[in-house]
Amino acid sequence: MNPAPESRLVIHRTEDYNARMSILPYTHRHVQEIRAYQPGKPIEETARELGLRPEDIVKLASNENPLGASPKAVEAMQRALQSSHLYPDGSAFELRSKIAAKFGVRLEQTAVGSGSSEMIELLCHTCLGEGKELIAAKYSFTMYPLMCKLFGARYVEVDNKPDWSHDLQGMLRAITPQTRLIFITNPTNPVGTMVGQDELDAFMQAVPDHVMVAFDEAYIDFAGQQPDTLRYVKRGQNAVVMRTFSKAYGLAGIRAGFVITTEEIAGLLHKVRSPFNMSSPAQAAALAALDDEQHVQKSVRLVHEGMEQYEQAFKNRGISYIPSSGNFILVNVGQGARVFQECLRRGVIIRPMDGYGLKEYVRITIGTREQNEKCLAALDAALAL
Repeated sequence: MNPAPESRLVIHRTEDYNARMSILPYTHRHVQEIRAYQPGKPIEETARELGLRPEDIVKLASNENPLGASPKAVEAMQRALQSSHLYPDGSAFELRSKIAAKFGVRLEQTAVGSGSSEMIELLCHTCLGEGKELIAAKYSFTMYPLMCKLFGARYVEVDNKPDWSHDLQGMLRAITPQTRLIFITNPTNPVGTMVGQDELDAFMQAVPDHVMVAFDEAYIDFAGQQPDTLRYVKRGQNAVVMRTFSKAYGLAGIRAGFVITTEEIAGLLHKVRSPFNMSSPAQAAALAALDDEQHVQKSVRLVHEGMEQYEQAFKNRGISYIPSSGNFILVNVGQGARVFQECLRRGVIIRPMDGYGLKEYVRITIGTREQNEKCLAALDAALAL
């Protein structure tokens, strides 16, 4: 007699479920080897750990805009929420049209996404694979090696010059037939240095055709003298200019970024991006933020004033720092992890630099004058121990 249908579904197992084999051997080996990105310590977590009120904590760890988003952007997001039951415009036509008009390019030369991080991922999707190579500076955004390894490519790290800036000649020497992508972070995070126009022009003239150059300009709005990297795109070179709404525009929480490049490269990025990769509120906020130039100028002015405040304070205290063109400053405090913990105990979150191999340093985001004063007081207390 055939068994009942239900009995055929039963699988008898006698082994101990606690001793089952790990799934790791069957997962992607490149994912296993990746070290997960470590964001700055959040305010809420710090408040819980220290028993403090969130409003009493100053976070200067993640290069966020202390003024927040433009009120126009906030209003636009609130309006967009009324249609949150509908899918967003998958092509982001209105936003991309405004970006194209602002920068003097064609709509077909633009792509948008969930912050610069997604644009980095899309570029790696497009260019990298087993046996290919990505070149970047030693002290630059930690997302580059993470994404490079995810796609099985080789990450080529070029030491920064003695002044901490990118060594573009060293990058040229590192190019091989397998090189497909170079990231130039300008200003660079976490050190804040810039590469000037003449050096970039000479570099771009020498880069071979099989290499794409991505200019990560997340902090460019804070720089004094800004090189023109769009000229390479307009000449038809294999160049990508990356921008974000997270910093000067104060929209880090909604994740919005864009690239300007050639039509050919933009077309490839649209092929690999996810459908509806930028939400309706994010598109609405970015559109409104582009119209509020006054808020951007106010944010930039605050950073420049705060930078002067810190630089003067460090000079008075005999503390070494690296002059920065971003909205942050890298400071040599001797023992970065210890100073980070001591400042944390006092309700000030800064960023230790152990992950970059800079154990003597902390990175401090420029805040309001009051936030900067509280940070300096916490540093004084920490360094006095």
